[in-house]
Order: sequence, then structure tokens, then C-alpha cells
Amino acid sequence: MENNIPDESFRDSISTIDEKGKRVYVHPKKPSGPFYNKRKIVSYLLLAFLLSAPFIKINGNQFLLFNVIDRRFNIFSFPFWPQDFHLFVISMIIGVVGLALFTVAFGRIFCGWFCPQTIFMEMVFRRIEFWIDGDRAQQIRLSKQSWDAEKIRKRVTKWIVFFIISFVIANVFLAYLIGSDELIEFIKEGPAQNTGTLIALLIFTGVFYFIYAWFREQVCIIACPYGRMQGVLLDNKTINVAYDHVRGEGEIGRAKFNKNEDRKALGKGDCIDCKVCVHVCPTGIDIRNGVQLECINCTACIDECDSIMEKVGLPKGLIRYASEDEIVKKEPFKLTTRMKGYIAVLTILIGVFIGMLFLRNDVEATILHAPGQMFQHDGDKISNIYNYDIINKTEKEFEHVTFKLVEPKGEIKLVGSPFAKVPKQGMTKGTFFVKILESNLQGEKVELKIEVYNNNKLIETATTNFVGPRNFN
Repeated sequence: MENNIPDESFRDSISTIDEKGKRVYVHPKKPSGPFYNKRKIVSYLLLAFLLSAPFIKINGNQFLLFNVIDRRFNIFSFPFWPQDFHLFVISMIIGVVGLALFTVAFGRIFCGWFCPQTIFMEMVFRRIEFWIDGDRAQQIRLSKQSWDAEKIRKRVTKWIVFFIISFVIANVFLAYLIGSDELIEFIKEGPAQNTGTLIALLIFTGVFYFIYAWFREQVCIIACPYGRMQGVLLDNKTINVAYDHVRGEGEIGRAKFNKNEDRKALGKGDCIDCKVCVHVCPTGIDIRNGVQLECINCTACIDECDSIMEKVGLPKGLIRYASEDEIVKKEPFKLTTRMKGYIAVLTILIGVFIGMLFLRNDVEATILHAPGQMFQHDGDKISNIYNYDIINKTEKEFEHVTFKLVEPKGEIKLVGSPFAKVPKQGMTKGTFFVKILESNLQGEKVELKIEVYNNNKLIETATTNFVGPRNFN
């Protein structure tokens, strides 16, 4: 530190790239401690949810489905159709605003505790790596070791295990996209009957394998936009995984630990510069440099620092969840005006979303005049032809769907069968004629009100326009 200006040169580059621009592989120390144990519980619960959600059904609906191809989405078993796109959009906006509120209040805690990338990387692939390659020192030794029998055995074993897990993840991912029933059907039919699906599955497997075997923490540092977004959301009142620099640096800075010395009297900070917090970090940063976009708030440094403090007889909490104002000004956490603003917006959005859900119809009928078709004379009646679409969002099949012209008086005649069938969670299309006495028409264009019935039960009401001749007798 020179002229009381802190050295911020570390922000000019990222920890995983060296001066020559080459990748620096991170070999973190195996974490342990209370926070890590809590993260394991949360992670395994979320893993169980992520792996089972596409196979859980409530009222016949897949719990989570994001079928972009057929434009069908299920969120918590609630089906969204293309006609419900506004509901899907507002639910995504609620998610974004909620995440922004969470970040303003608690920093990037989502990344360390709830993000699927972090959970799979740290709680699945990294733990397998610890099991096969050993802890930090053993991994570093193995990476520098020549390709002897031991290294080949460990590397091949790890690669095979990583590929198998990536293949499983790809299958689950595919279940989210096309539906679990269809995936299971593909598996039963075998790869020979579904070459295209197999190719897509192998591509997904390759992507996941690339991420977890090689790209790893670079996803959080380089690819993920959330790390960049947090820079404009955090402030001095945001709670982060933070190093207490006031206590850690003291008057003359950090220093190695010497037994039976009074560090406070000597002006030394409580940080003994053991660098364990750096060695355990999965993104390779030094938390003592302050808030950094690479930090995913995984709490590994908190556990390790508390363990060291306990061993040397100093108070724990040198690295902890804290805001900058709490560290410097000893101010407790409180809701800021910005947080209250986010809460207000989020409350309004949730209220609007709930209202839309209650107003949402289980059945939607669209009736449109057949394009390019003019009216026809049928004796003393005028006839128009229409195309109809009926969407059934329920789990009950509509077996006897009929139409009734309410206004003006007239008749409807379906092309083909006198009634239509609509499958559950499906749609049907068809054509019908509307015939109205010419004397009942009050103009060139008349609005029709048509009721849709299933087994004599009204399920929907639709409107459309009827076109007649310009001149009337």
C-alpha cells in the first residue's frame, strides 16, 4: 500500500489466467466445516429435486417442462400454452426481480448455495475428483507427474465417471425439454429407432462433460452474466462473504502467527497470512482483496478461516457474512430504500400474476373466418365458412363438443362429424359453416357470438365476424 491508496492491480486480470494468457487450473483444498455441511444438505436436496422434477406428475402434468419445440411449458405442474405466454413472461420477470432483490440484500449467495452449475461442480464432480485424485497437494503433484501407470489409471477412471454422470445429466435435461414420457419411450424403442435423439443426447453429454471436466469455474467467472450483473446491484449495505479488513489488518497489517505474543499490542491484525482461504477457494481468488466478481459466496473460506482462528486462539468470524458498513461502521443490516422498492415491485408483480391465474380459462376457442373465402348464397340464407381451434388445458378429454350460435339467430353446421373431440392437454382443429337468414343481417359485417359446449355443458364463448352482401332488400 502506497500513499494510502490500496493496490487494486489484481482487478486487471482474473485469477485463472496467467500473465501470458494461459489457463491456470484451480486445485482447491477439500472444504470442511459447518457451512460446508449445511451446503451439502441443501445441495443434495436440490439435486434430488432437479433429477426427479421431470418425472414427477401432479394431475397428469409433468412437474417441470420446458418444451420449446411444441411451445408447451409446465411450471410446478401448472401448464402454460402459447396462449398463456403472457403468464410465462410475467413469471420469468418475477424470477428476475426476486433474484435482483436477493442479490441487493445478500450478494451472490444464490451462486454458492442454489445454482445448478455450482451444485454439480462442487458437490458431484469435485467430490469425485477428491475421491480419485486426492486433496489439493496430491492433485497438484499428479498434474505435474509424467504419464505413468498411476496417472493414466486415475485420469481414465475420472474421465469415464465424468462421462457417465454427464450422460445421466443430459438425459434428465432432455426430459425437461421433450417430456419424461417421450424420453422413456425413446429408451424403450432403443437408439437404433431414434438416431436423431441419440445424436442430440450425445451433444448435450459433450457440452456437460466439457463444462465439468475442463471449463469448470470459468462458467462462473467468464460465461455467467449474473457475476457481471451483481456489480451494479451490490453496495456497502449488501451482505456478502467478506473479510473483516479492519480486524484482520490491524495497524501494521497481517503477520505470521507467533505463540505467546500480544498481537493487538504490537499492532498486528488477526490475519496470520496462512493463505488457507485462498487454497480452499474454488475460483482461486483471495477473499482478502475485497468484493470480486469471481466470488460465488460458497463459504468455504469462512469454514477454513474459523478453523484456523480456533487453532491459534483468536476469535472466529474474521471472514463471515457481513456488509462493508457492518465491518467499517459497525452498522447492523437493515432494509434500504432500494430494497423496499424491489419488494414493492415484486409484491405488485406477484399480485398481478395471481390475478391472471384466477382469470385464466381452462379452455380456449379461436374461431376465424376462413382466409380468402367470401360469403355464399344458400337460398334465403347467407353462408360463411370458419376455421376453429379448441385448446383443452385440463386433464379431461372432451368427447362431444358442439357449437351454438347465440347472436344473431342462425345455424352452425360442422364439416364432417356433427361434433368434435378434444384430447386432454391437447387441441383440435376443424371447419364449420354458419348460415343466417339474409333478413336477419343488419349490415355488411355482423359480430357473431358462439358458445362452445361439451356434453351440453358450456365451456367457452367466442366471437367472430360474419360477412354478408352490401345491399339489402
